[in-house]
Amino acid sequence: MLREIRPAIVLLVALTVITGLAYPLAMTGIAGVLFPSQAQGSLIVKDGKVIGSALIGQEFRDDRYFHGRLSATVAPDPNDSTKTVSAPYNAANSGGSNLGPTSKALADRLNEDVDKLKADNPGQPVPLDLVTTSGSGLDPHISPEAAQFQVQRVAKARSMPEETLRQIVAANTEGRLLGLIGEPRVNVLALNLALDRAAK
Repeated sequence: MLREIRPAIVLLVALTVITGLAYPLAMTGIAGVLFPSQAQGSLIVKDGKVIGSALIGQEFRDDRYFHGRLSATVAPDPNDSTKTVSAPYNAANSGGSNLGPTSKALADRLNEDVDKLKADNPGQPVPLDLVTTSGSGLDPHISPEAAQFQVQRVAKARSMPEETLRQIVAANTEGRLLGLIGEPRVNVLALNLALDRAAK
């Protein structure tokens, strides 16, 4: 019996070492050499300090900055561990709200957000991605239309010409991958950094 079990144990240990240790370490090392920025989380550094990642959104509330998509991520309530509280762009708890199209809470929130955005920019249709959350809750991008929709508010808050801001948005719009895959998009953190540079 030991003669039959022994090869199975040896094979289990060998495959564990190969697929559980050697392969992941080799891929991590290769990624670190070929794609050092991406392997470290695509971090964005300003004045020697990490201020964010190109892959994970962050909350901007100031009218002087472009705002990203809403985030539905949550974290445990520090006062009651059985409950959760809103924690925008919480990478430790990625996910959407799971509210369906018939949810009254979702409809009420959408209507409230749409009304607020229409007050900022009357007469313009509100882009969908400014009032809906992404499936991950971490999306760092918005559509070019969502960025252009916010130009009027940002221009007023910064006393900058709208045309200058529209050019900054256009310069920070990423096209489709290989011209075919995905949709044009704007990384909100990169856009706001470009905005700060232009303001100087």
